Amino acid sequence: MGRLHVCDHPLIQHKVTFLRDKKTETKQFRELVDEIATLMAYEATRDFPLETVRVETPVTLADGKVIAGRMVGLIPILRAGLGMVDGVLKLLPSARVGHIGLYRDEETLQPVEYYVSLPTDVTERELIVLDPMLATGGSANAAISILKGRGCRPTKLMCLIAAPEGIKAVQEAHPDIDIFVAALDSHLNDHGYIVPGLGDAGDRLYGTK
Repeated sequence: MGRLHVCDHPLIQHKVTFLRDKKTETKQFRELVDEIATLMAYEATRDFPLETVRVETPVTLADGKVIAGRMVGLIPILRAGLGMVDGVLKLLPSARVGHIGLYRDEETLQPVEYYVSLPTDVTERELIVLDPMLATGGSANAAISILKGRGCRPTKLMCLIAAPEGIKAVQEAHPDIDIFVAALDSHLNDHGYIVPGLGDAGDRLYGTK
């Protein structure tokens, strides 16, 4: 059963506060998303297995730990998920990156697929899906289903802000997925936006309306 992890490190909480502030401009917003993604990646990789290797220090031989051959893929949901990629790659520079393009129908609030591009060895990698906002859960569920339908192994979903409705939807549809969030908010409003949230993450990342 997948678990919910609220990454409540003081640095993350501090940065999320400025992320929410409507006075935060595009450049700073983008930098904050990048920084929070790096800090969350530290938490999301805590369960990576280790193996022992021997190295020679300037003084003597020593046993040390290295990650045991874990191959990782990052799958941002376009377009807002792109803002989290570089932050995670700082800790996982050998990860491959695929892309899933979804947009939300403003009337039905349901995701519509328009683009999928995945690494050639995607089925051999443990995949982390990236999307700043987990609102209704529709986009995350669609992306995870797309990956599973192609024989892939998505295991984690990383989001900056989540609503309880989105958490519940993902846990019901994909109970095997671990969910990592920087903040768990109150609820969704009548328009499907997270409250208090931070507005539209894509618009704030790229300066669009």
